[in-house]
Amino acid sequence: MTTRNRDIVIIEDDDVLRKAYSTLINEEEGYRVINTYPSCEDALLNISNDRPHVILLDFELPGMNGIDAIPLIKKKLPRCYILMLTVYEFENQIFDALSKGASGYLTKKSSFAKIIESIKEVMEGGAPMSTNVARLVIKSFQKNQHSPLSKRETQILEMISQGKSRFQIANELFIDWETVKSHITNVYIKLNVNSKSDAIRAAREGKLI
Repeated sequence: MTTRNRDIVIIEDDDVLRKAYSTLINEEEGYRVINTYPSCEDALLNISNDRPHVILLDFELPGMNGIDAIPLIKKKLPRCYILMLTVYEFENQIFDALSKGASGYLTKKSSFAKIIESIKEVMEGGAPMSTNVARLVIKSFQKNQHSPLSKRETQILEMISQGKSRFQIANELFIDWETVKSHITNVYIKLNVNSKSDAIRAAREGKLI
């Protein structure tokens, strides 16, 4: 690795976070934030001119979300590394982001030192992830690959096992309460159970979650 600056672009709609990341990165020797954007739409208008080495990309943004923007960014900048930096740790979103071209997935709980370390790591060919995200990825490979449950049903059952209510699940997954209820009904039918506790027990015994 040469000593030239690692050029960074930040796409984050929270003004405070965007400015904080920018200030901290610019204070780090060898790192330079060349532009910041509050939305993917704004970034896509000019990012080809920025030519960053690494993009820190939020998931939940006004308009186009970060994951949907990944293929569009990669089309313009195929050699650019994209690090997702988000509050979300849902398995389907993690794999969706990675399959579309993200090079790493960090949560906003990550320390600034971890973010800087991850920028360096991704430019050296690594795939940095927060500890909890890495744990989810490993867990997914340990699951029964012949599960009768769909990805969404599995996700909802995992959230139920974490003690989340149907309304909380609906809010976090951006779906309506009736859809959550329908998925839970399907889980009960597929696992041949009649209660939440029985569904969780059956799923854990079968390594479905």
